[in-house]
Amino acid sequence: MADYKAIKGQTIQNRTSDPLVAGVANGSWASGPAMNTARGVAGSGGPSTSAIVAGGYVPPSNTYSASSETFNGSAWTAAPSMNETSTEPGCFATSSEAAIAAGGYTTASPAGTRATAEEFDGSSWTEVGDMNEGRSSCSGTSWGTTTAGAIAAGVDGGSPGTNETLLEYWNGSAWSEQADLNLGRRDAGGAGTQTAAILGAGMSGSPYPGTITNNTETWNGSAWTEVAEMNNAQRAFGGSFGTSTAAIFAGGQPPEVTDTEYYDGTSWTEIGNMSTARSGGMGFGLAAAGYAYGDNNQSTAGEIFTSASITDSITTEGQMFYRSDTGDMKVTLTDYGTGAWASGGALPAAVRSGSGTGTQNTAFSFMVRAASSYPTATQNYNGTAWSTDPASINTGRAYAGSAGTPTSALGFGGQAPTSDANESYDGSSWSEQAEINTARHNIVGMGTQTAALGAGGEAPPITGATELWDGSSWSEETDLNTARHGGAGGGVQTAGIVAGGRLGPPGNSNTVETWNGTSWTEVSELNAAKYELGGCGTQTAALVFGGNPALATTETWNGSSWTEVADLSTGRGDAAKNHQQTTQVEAIAVGGYSPPTYYANTEEWTVPSSLTNLTITD
Repeated sequence: MADYKAIKGQTIQNRTSDPLVAGVANGSWASGPAMNTARGVAGSGGPSTSAIVAGGYVPPSNTYSASSETFNGSAWTAAPSMNETSTEPGCFATSSEAAIAAGGYTTASPAGTRATAEEFDGSSWTEVGDMNEGRSSCSGTSWGTTTAGAIAAGVDGGSPGTNETLLEYWNGSAWSEQADLNLGRRDAGGAGTQTAAILGAGMSGSPYPGTITNNTETWNGSAWTEVAEMNNAQRAFGGSFGTSTAAIFAGGQPPEVTDTEYYDGTSWTEIGNMSTARSGGMGFGLAAAGYAYGDNNQSTAGEIFTSASITDSITTEGQMFYRSDTGDMKVTLTDYGTGAWASGGALPAAVRSGSGTGTQNTAFSFMVRAASSYPTATQNYNGTAWSTDPASINTGRAYAGSAGTPTSALGFGGQAPTSDANESYDGSSWSEQAEINTARHNIVGMGTQTAALGAGGEAPPITGATELWDGSSWSEETDLNTARHGGAGGGVQTAGIVAGGRLGPPGNSNTVETWNGTSWTEVSELNAAKYELGGCGTQTAALVFGGNPALATTETWNGSSWTEVADLSTGRGDAAKNHQQTTQVEAIAVGGYSPPTYYANTEEWTVPSSLTNLTITD
């Protein structure tokens, strides 16, 4: 017998404690020391142990403030006021005793958007050189030190005002304009250094006030580059801190949220939420230890984010080790929650009886039926919206079998009228291939473009015919035990499953059969008889949904039995089926029919998952 090392290439680890994980993604929020003055959209900057806030919008009288405060890592101390009142100024700081505050909106004469800059030396504020252009709403988009600082974005003093793309550098004595942002915005968030920064979210577009965006850009000292968008667009007036490759954006409005996202230099991840929804756009520190403050309904309260210490014992799927001190074996497994359907992007037109390939986030739909035609156009789905593909099929038809991927697809059989046509798609165009042996429609398809299986259908009559495709020709194989059409399926050419279908008189079927490459075997039946249903997955982990007559039910298969789970929001048959997903935890239902209505809507099925440790004891 082979031992574990021979199979896995390593021995089982012997430990006296659980393996541990640390990092920003597993971090959490806690209450921070209260400021002396409740304020929002003030300038803020500095390290987490030596920071400053200045100006801002102060409730309950809702006045613009000149006051400032310094923070030493444990408490706030009132500091001298600036020379001018200012709300939403930019601010960057080397420490709590060395800061620059510039721009903002002032009530001092003359009132309005200001270009004034002031420097704090630990004891007083002194006016220094003005920015090249006055602007406000830049409290979250300033970073750097008193000798190498930067302020970006904001809104100018026009009426109604323009959301700015401007970036200016401060070198310790003067300001200089740099390359513009790609997207003008105000009340955004930002973090980093003068030559390596990230800026995202805010209110974009002009005229003022603009619309909320989740667009993100990074700055390398010479140019701005658009990078991955944030997950949540509700990010105007949020708090931000960190670097260009490790940044935290938290809170924001409208409405005020607790959401927190972490940027790791490549993408954004939603992490632990703040305890209280807040806006106000004040943040400072690094991603591993930073602070967010805001007006928060006239509160002085703030929160500190701290990277996870080494306390989390869950690491990666399949981890296994032996705890010699307790005598337990531990295995890390994926724990699945309860699946549900949610709305996705709508097709350009209502259709039914389509075929397709792909996944929930990269799908390809083709060979559909409209109310009075069989369109040749095909559609791509990116997880959010459908777009028309440049390539059209050669023969318009529906109820076809399908196999493959969005860039390597196969569609065979179908009706318009009943067809034996077989076409393949290479990512740019469709080409006709060798026909199937028995012309029929409502075929269950599975497999790949060069190793596909088609089972059942109606010629007429209804048939159990099974054919295999090797990339160049079709061969007839053992028929289904129960002839039917309009079933659902999943799997590959050598290990497939067919569920449900139409028998003709006397009616629908709940019969399920599995294929082992040479023959079909009847297994446990569906809970309800149905036909023209959608399906995906594998021979041992499948999902079927919808079906005629206008059903919303969903069932999952674990290799031995079927379980009813959450319903579709729209009951329908003829939803595009056979999207070749090899999992039952993600799926899409596309279009469909409930007489006399054709549907354009898409629904997305998702089963949430998380890692958990299983302890095995005697």
